[in-house]
Amino acid sequence: MFRRSLLAASLAVPALKGAFAQGSWPDRPVRLVNPFTPGSAVDVVARLITADLSERLGQQFLVDNRTGASGNIGTEFVARARPDGQTLLVGSPGTMGINPFLFRTLPYDATRDFVAVSHTVSFPQVVVVNPSGPIRSIGDLVAAARARPGTLNYGSSGAGSTSHLAVELLRAATGIDMVHVPFRGGSQAVQAVMQGEVQVAVEGLPSLPGFLSGGQLRPIGVTSAERSPKIPEVPAVAETVLGFDAAAWVIIFAPTGTPAPFIERLSAEIATSLNRPGVRDRLLDLGATVVGSDPATTTAFHRRELEKWKRAVELSGARAD
Repeated sequence: MFRRSLLAASLAVPALKGAFAQGSWPDRPVRLVNPFTPGSAVDVVARLITADLSERLGQQFLVDNRTGASGNIGTEFVARARPDGQTLLVGSPGTMGINPFLFRTLPYDATRDFVAVSHTVSFPQVVVVNPSGPIRSIGDLVAAARARPGTLNYGSSGAGSTSHLAVELLRAATGIDMVHVPFRGGSQAVQAVMQGEVQVAVEGLPSLPGFLSGGQLRPIGVTSAERSPKIPEVPAVAETVLGFDAAAWVIIFAPTGTPAPFIERLSAEIATSLNRPGVRDRLLDLGATVVGSDPATTTAFHRRELEKWKRAVELSGARAD
């Protein structure tokens, strides 16, 4: 039975390659699995891309939200899917950068089971403080933490989250000592800053425009390597802490074994969608930095991100099981 299955698989791969080379893909609906709930910034990115692909390619592209187990259920589903170009993963730092080191065991391997298609966008996170306080910059924060080690509190959306680990990277880079206060979500951490329960928090830019424009929070830095076009007046943390970069991202992955012609075609189509005015303008309005890189560049970027988030998890001591 095993030999027959192996033979069938070996015969199927050339057939798939031929189909892609002849331009017949997509000949059926294509599913992009998002392992998290609808409505998040990652979900919005995926839906903007799928809507444009559906319109241009004449085939339905769907976002399938398969949630649970910190994103591991949906991610495993794609890892086990047939590599035929019909099932893809909407990857983000949680599932494809942090979970591989946060969990002692995972039902998937972030490098062995997937091939990178496109680094679509990056999202800076924003370091925020209470506007009534004395901290007005990253330099002020570092100075205050050094003057009073272990007395400043920082909130996050939970242990092992990107917001938690971004601060752990900042702590390691500057040698400061602050106390982590995990909340059940980013909105709770932000509320805690506004109420004076914690002195600082980190949250994704798409969640913050209303708070920033209303003056309820003071942004003192973005975690991307460069300033965000959405809030260009806010310095990058890297302007104070050289080399700092803890932005979130959205990468599309396919199951390992998916033919290279498909990977290349889809990557090119995604890049086209990202640069269409209706899509690009909406992404920029969300605070995203549009990337749209090719598979080789995306793979190299993902490997670097794995190393970075591995170090962050080790610094934090966080464990999920």
